[in-house]
Amino acid sequence: MERESFEDEEVAKVLNDIFVCIKVDREERPDIDAIYMAVCQAMTGSGGWPLTIMMTPNKKPFFSGTYFPKESRYGRVGIMELAKSIGKSWQHKRQDLFDAADNITAHLQQLMAVSPLTGGVTEEVLDKAYEGFVSRFDKNHGGFGNAPKFPTPHNLSFLIRYWRRTGETNALKMVEKTLQQMGQGGIYDQLGLGFHRYSTDGKWLLPHFEKMLYDQAMLAIAYLEAFQATKKEEFAAKAREIFTYVLRDMTSVEGGFYSAEDADSEGEEGKFYVWDVGEFNDVLPKEDAVLAIDVYNVVAGGNFVEEATREKTGNNILHLTSSREELAQKHLLSVKELESRLNSIREKLFNYRKKRIHPYKDDKILTDWNGLMIAAFALGGKVLDEPEYKEAAKKAADFVMSTIRQEDGRLLKRYREGEAALPAHVDDYTFFIWGLIELYEATFEVRYLREALGLNDLLYEYFWDSVHGGLYFTAKDGEALPARPKELYDGAVPSGNSVATLNNLRLARITGQDELEERANKIIQAFAGDIAQHPQAYTQMLSALDFFFGPSLEVVVVGDICSEETKDMLRAINEDFIPNKVVVVKPLKKKENAGDKIAAGEDDVTGLIPYLKDFRDIGGRTTAYVCLDFACQQPTTDIKEIKKALAGRC
Repeated sequence: MERESFEDEEVAKVLNDIFVCIKVDREERPDIDAIYMAVCQAMTGSGGWPLTIMMTPNKKPFFSGTYFPKESRYGRVGIMELAKSIGKSWQHKRQDLFDAADNITAHLQQLMAVSPLTGGVTEEVLDKAYEGFVSRFDKNHGGFGNAPKFPTPHNLSFLIRYWRRTGETNALKMVEKTLQQMGQGGIYDQLGLGFHRYSTDGKWLLPHFEKMLYDQAMLAIAYLEAFQATKKEEFAAKAREIFTYVLRDMTSVEGGFYSAEDADSEGEEGKFYVWDVGEFNDVLPKEDAVLAIDVYNVVAGGNFVEEATREKTGNNILHLTSSREELAQKHLLSVKELESRLNSIREKLFNYRKKRIHPYKDDKILTDWNGLMIAAFALGGKVLDEPEYKEAAKKAADFVMSTIRQEDGRLLKRYREGEAALPAHVDDYTFFIWGLIELYEATFEVRYLREALGLNDLLYEYFWDSVHGGLYFTAKDGEALPARPKELYDGAVPSGNSVATLNNLRLARITGQDELEERANKIIQAFAGDIAQHPQAYTQMLSALDFFFGPSLEVVVVGDICSEETKDMLRAINEDFIPNKVVVVKPLKKKENAGDKIAAGEDDVTGLIPYLKDFRDIGGRTTAYVCLDFACQQPTTDIKEIKKALAGRC
């Protein structure tokens, strides 16, 4: 519609003669998108993008739809004819349009109204969600349901937690199968790395080629958690590949992360990513071409099917169907020799592809998606013991805090070309707070915890519904729109309310502040009816509930954060998948000219975490306390004892 209408002089003249035209970037203004998408769904029974809304000057909608061609065809009204028709109604039947707008707005407000607090939920809701996933699981290709298939990584994160809670091995097997199949499919960029947005088919082969930052972040987290749970290196390797892609292609010089890469180049979807057989033969030596054609399933007629026509284009989407062991045996190579050959092949193909015209990069730096990526890099640094990932998370977090922020400390929505602007929404706060919590537990730099707590207080000052509970999507002093929504649905990204629930639970256990846990409880109460009825729609909230139901652990480490002894202990604590725990460090180091110890920054730490004052080391050794609801076992300096305590308490 952009090419067909908005960039067309004839269409532009018609629209501008009749309307004040406003084109909205739904990533910058998800509040507007959420409200008017609800209007479209209520009026037409469906939604989607592009979203077309016609409204009165006071923002009340009276007409909605999605795609309109330039001119009427095949029974679908064209945008020019539609505009002229509404223009006549505005001139001659304006009151009818105002009345319709009032009725639609009243219905919208009723639709988005939140009922009073509805009580609690029980652990049965976790079982109900799991059973729903079992019934929808694709045993052949992984994932859930039919085409199109979206990654939705927080579904997988919930299932790993369900496995951890219940010992239900099938939950973990569903996660493994899905992650393996996605990583081998065309939805994954086998040369340039990183995931495309979704698969148009059920086999993860034919992607919509757009790449979104939030998918990279959430999928990296899912692969890291699967690695912790299974100890399978393939999952760690995939997380590393995602990070390689983001650091190479999606990171600004300031340290923030860009939003997306388009699907199209030169006016064609996927043109940058697809190959024909001849290119493989031109780029690679003959023996390598034979190997690569087999490994990546390249065929003469192509496997890329045009979504609209369902016809083959003659091009190939690279994907894997055989294991490394199978390929090595087939080509009479050792696995090590195969990997070496493939690394060389990938480099040649990647360098050739770089010469093509690249898809457009959306270089907006969004606070919410950066929060997710910071969380992923911080978790990656912690789980994989990789300092580079921690530094990437720190640089991005410092950039957001110093630049995408007002003087009063409140966050802004986005940064681009030297300008930070637009009011932040609930997701900006909750996702960024999530990133800061992960960053604290990866680095134990107190400033990140302090910022997380401060932003959490601002979140509740401006977004909390003190009457019915839950967090509004927009701040109380934000732009006046026809409705003020609250969101719980965990769709392509988790909802702000779901993330806020887990944030508060973790911050409560880190600091010992009971009021933070009460905040989490009130969000759960506000949405309990919805969660109980459709738990599969709220899997990020289910992960929070898994923490809420317990058991959950507090691990306190007392020692010099820079010493190898402390680092070894933290590595051991972070090795296994124990999601419902928090880790805090009381940093100690020796004075240069004295035998007694001082706390390095202890005033900072104990100011935020007062209970740390009572924790001591044993005999100058790094010491750990494993606690359940702040009731602690005997402290120990023995890593094996710590591992045993963690295994026995979760």
